[in-house]
Formats: sequence, C-alpha cells, structure tokens
Amino acid sequence: MRAMPVYEFECEECGNRFEELLSAAAEAPACPRCGSRTQRLLSPVAPPSRQPRGAGVRSGEARRREGEAARQERLAETKRKRAAGEVPPPRRRGGGV
Repeated sequence: MRAMPVYEFECEECGNRFEELLSAAAEAPACPRCGSRTQRLLSPVAPPSRQPRGAGVRSGEARRREGEAARQERLAETKRKRAAGEVPPPRRRGGGV
C-alpha cells in the first residue's frame, strides 16, 4: 500500500484554499466552492525537529525525571541530617585567605 500525500490547492477564480488527499499523478481537483480550476500550491517542508520522538526517547526522559527526583530526595535527606548534626558540614574548596 502506498502512502498518499495531502496537497494544498487554490482556486483560480474565487481564491478558495483547501487540502486534498491525492496520489502524486492525480490531476488537480475542481474547487469545492465554485467548481473552477485549481492550482496545486507548493508547501514548504517543515524543518527537522530538534526534539527527537519515540518510545526510547520517552523512556529516557522518564529515567532522567526519576534520577532527578532521587537526587532531590538525597539532597533533602542530607540537609535534614546536617540540621540534626549527624553529618559534618561540607568542606570548602580553594585556599582563599
């Protein structure tokens, strides 16, 4: 089974624009509003999305969210222990005087 693209047409008489699902070899249909001749319009190709899609990507996003939630829980637990005096304060880096 071949996929048929959706083409956009414009009526030469009334200017009506409409879309039609046709094979590439099919002739332009008559205007549904006035029955006049139509012209196939050239549609720009959409640029590729930077956002990949698919089941693998969605599961990767879910893993990242779960990892971030776990990280936030660990930070909250460490803050709670520090406040209770169970964990020493973090060491400062650098030799600032």
